[in-house]
Amino acid sequence: MKKFLIAMTAAAILFAPSEKVFADVSVPENIFKWVLSTARGNYFFNQQQAGYYVRPDNTIDLNILIVPTICTYDEVQIEDVVQKRRWNMLSTDGYGDLVGRADYLKFNLEAGTVQVIERVDLDHTFSPLDNDKSGSPVALSSFAENDINCRFYRAILSWAKEHHDTLVARSRGKLREADKKIKSEHLPIAQIPLPGVKKAVKE
Repeated sequence: MKKFLIAMTAAAILFAPSEKVFADVSVPENIFKWVLSTARGNYFFNQQQAGYYVRPDNTIDLNILIVPTICTYDEVQIEDVVQKRRWNMLSTDGYGDLVGRADYLKFNLEAGTVQVIERVDLDHTFSPLDNDKSGSPVALSSFAENDINCRFYRAILSWAKEHHDTLVARSRGKLREADKKIKSEHLPIAQIPLPGVKKAVKE
């Protein structure tokens, strides 16, 4: 599935109309939703491939949200990534063409965690250079309000709250009968607190 997502991501970027340009690469905003930019990178998530996890029995797990994302780098960030690979005695073959990375995020809505299940370094054709699957679940509540990742994850979850039906339709599975009866306000995506958003204090 991950190879399929990488292939689809590359095809989407290469052949769809684009608007934003960074690190000599165009990102199609009809597929990738821009969230934020820093001095070092631009952050997007794939609003066409985001969906709920499908269990082996082909049923949709409303507690698990899978979201492909990309971040395009500036030249300073590119050099930083290359230098870190050298320091860690990792191959830098092809890294002269590094433009960014793809992160495949797994949100566990019941546990309130996010995990980068795979991080893939990308060249200018958005082909993989190397990948890392060592990410562990991190509590969403542990992020500071203005942390870049916190802001990114908050935007993704906020979007997901408004597009539950779309996420279900794109998940290529079927809902269990019990899940079909869950009221919208009781869905896991509706109940998960947004990271970095403080709860209102009741007087």
